[in-house]
Amino acid sequence: MEPHVPVAELPEPAERSPRGLSSEEARRRLAEHGPNTVGAPRRHRALRLLLTQFTSPIVLILIGATVVSMLLGDLTDGLVILVIIAASGLLGFFQERTAGRAVDALLARVRVEVEVVRDGSEVSVPSEDVVPGDLVVLRAGDVIPADCRVVESHGLQVDESALSGESFPVEKSPDPSPPQAAAGAAVAGRTGTLFAGTHVAGGSGAAVVLRTGGDTEFGALTAELAARDVTTGFERGLTRFGMMLVRVMAVLVCLIFAVNLLLDRPVVEAVLFSLALAVGLTPQLLPAIVAVSLSSGARRMAAEQVIVKRLDAIEDFGAMTVLCTDKTGTLTGGVVRLDGAYDVDGGDSAEVLRLAGLNAGLQHGFANPLDQAILRGTPPPDPSARLDEVPYDFERRRISVLALDGGVPTLVTKGALEEVLGVCASARAGGALVPVASVRAAVLRRLAELSAAGYRVLGLATAELPGRERVSAADEAGMTLTGLLAFRDPPKEGAAGAVAELGALGVSVRLVTGDNRPAAEHVAGEVGLAGPALTGAEIDRLDDAALAARARDTQVFAEIAPLQKERVVRALRAAGETVGFLGDGINDSPALHAADVGISVDTAVDVAKRSAAIVLLDKNLGVVADGVRLGRQTFANTLKYVRVTTSANFGNMASMAAAAAFLPFLPMLPRQILLLNFLSDIPATTIAADAVDEEQVERPSAWDLRRIRAFMIGFGVLSSLFDIATFLVLRLGFDAGADLFRTGWFIESTATELAVMLVLRTRRPFFRSRPGKALVWSSALVALVTVAVPFTPLAGPLGLVAPPPAVLAALAGLTLLYVAVNEAAKRFLPVT
Repeated sequence: MEPHVPVAELPEPAERSPRGLSSEEARRRLAEHGPNTVGAPRRHRALRLLLTQFTSPIVLILIGATVVSMLLGDLTDGLVILVIIAASGLLGFFQERTAGRAVDALLARVRVEVEVVRDGSEVSVPSEDVVPGDLVVLRAGDVIPADCRVVESHGLQVDESALSGESFPVEKSPDPSPPQAAAGAAVAGRTGTLFAGTHVAGGSGAAVVLRTGGDTEFGALTAELAARDVTTGFERGLTRFGMMLVRVMAVLVCLIFAVNLLLDRPVVEAVLFSLALAVGLTPQLLPAIVAVSLSSGARRMAAEQVIVKRLDAIEDFGAMTVLCTDKTGTLTGGVVRLDGAYDVDGGDSAEVLRLAGLNAGLQHGFANPLDQAILRGTPPPDPSARLDEVPYDFERRRISVLALDGGVPTLVTKGALEEVLGVCASARAGGALVPVASVRAAVLRRLAELSAAGYRVLGLATAELPGRERVSAADEAGMTLTGLLAFRDPPKEGAAGAVAELGALGVSVRLVTGDNRPAAEHVAGEVGLAGPALTGAEIDRLDDAALAARARDTQVFAEIAPLQKERVVRALRAAGETVGFLGDGINDSPALHAADVGISVDTAVDVAKRSAAIVLLDKNLGVVADGVRLGRQTFANTLKYVRVTTSANFGNMASMAAAAAFLPFLPMLPRQILLLNFLSDIPATTIAADAVDEEQVERPSAWDLRRIRAFMIGFGVLSSLFDIATFLVLRLGFDAGADLFRTGWFIESTATELAVMLVLRTRRPFFRSRPGKALVWSSALVALVTVAVPFTPLAGPLGLVAPPPAVLAALAGLTLLYVAVNEAAKRFLPVT
């Protein structure tokens, strides 16, 4: 493997020019270097997925033992077992592959686009199509798509926390990184280098791509993390469930193997029987069922304008107990309007509106609703008037533009009123310049009045800078306060109803906003969120434990800085909540990462959209409520398969373990056990489309191993009792020999497992809960096949015989009785 050359030492790709690459050259380089993605090539996925169906230790041991059996002369048994294993594996493969393709199609709808220069024009291309040599145009909120070298910077600031852990943005410039940085840390100190996985926090610029995909620093970090055991809550639940089955399986297999050896049965036969039981206990199609269930849920959620980027986030979505959200576009309409441009005396001012239009129309940082609202009320300024700008950042909380105003270079600054006041020495009031201290109290009183009425207020200040063509943040000093801008974003119609709907689902909505306390409390009150706000300044005075205690009972967080949003999320998680965070701005990325489930919108800045696990095509809390409900339905259907299949398998295996100790022959041949497991799993592949009772989605749900274990043991023991009853009926009632006994038990085991799925899929009486059509018809078809197989030419190779009508009638009666007893047992044993 070639050494990883530091980016600072890489030469720029050939043919880089201000016109960028040609489209033809870009296509050639894409074919040469591959897509700009991190992970295995798509062409290898299918083969890898197919192989995983046959690589579990139990299946590999079973295949090995079967081959040994065939070498010892039992060719027919071995071939039948291998055919059943292959059929089961292929069923899982096709289910998972179909699910994966469906998810890929959904993810294409939320693809991140990158602005590059091709053929001399700026165009948008998918991030995976970026190639070495591309000239990338960067603005605030853009994700850095690859490792690049800066060639142009206008106050370009990049958040590199994803790689370096450094919270504060780093200013970037075309200057080459210092040589000593190349030998040091991969990120720190390289002011002329940009890294994939970071994002633009402010300013603008351009950069030439040096490395893409897995060759980037981010790709190397991802490969390192992939080798570690990093799991989600859903995966941890599956792992704990799997370990529980392994423990149960180990005890049963060892016990059964020992009993067979004591009964002097052939060692190979005992091994095959024990391993077949182990496979029978294992829900072999669980990965496929989970994939199908989650992808089916993802498709249904997409129909409700919710795109799931990471399937296991569906479980977290359904388990969510707290949703943190900003107000713009979710609680409010998202269409900000400028309701007033006031001078310092409080009167309407056309001059303040004109100056605000200069600032809004000439800034190149990033488009935002406030500037759009300003420009709707004033003609756009002449672009040639622009000289320079100091981009917005979250420390200064203001943006400044240097423009020619009446032929004089003038710095026009707009931002949070308190921050603008802090850089002003004077104010224009009463037609004259006065010290800002003389009007500060009146201005702050006006701010409080407007905020209490639900307005967001910005300050506007100016300073003439004759002869200047460039400015920096240091020039924001000694300015003149010119006026105030009052913006209004009224509550969205239906927002209060959506908050109440989420509350009925057990999801508490929390408003987390940078707006001041009065404005935040006003909007919160209009949508049904009560209580005093907790401000960012108050949060800074609390340690983590105290914040967790306060956050549990706080519905409104105001004057919150970006990193404080992350602290709020972590505090709520520490308080025992499963937290969702809905955000679409640059400053939301840390909180999206910290939440159990990050939620963004299709119109979000790239960094927010990439950080999120779920993307909404409609920024609406009602859509979130629909997504939560569908997420819970998906998880409920997954648990149906887990509970019912494991309890039925546990009961069957325990019964066979007991029967093996008392019968003079094996109660069921290995190939019959595998066929039983395969047939009963076929209807389970349709469980993803099953109907879910309303009460199953009323409250958050998550993996509960204790209840699953209780379900498995309780209904498994009940299943064993009926298996033993079948054993007695066949042996004592019909004097069944080995072949008839195995046939009868094969039919009864399959029929009862199909029936119990329909009964235990709901906590209601089964006849009052309508199952999905696919589940009903597939169950009926498998039942017919099970009864018909002993009468076909396949009976011989499978070791089955045609049972007499009286035996079939007795088995039907036992199955009906089993259904009735299970229905009654639901009142005493946990079902969901």
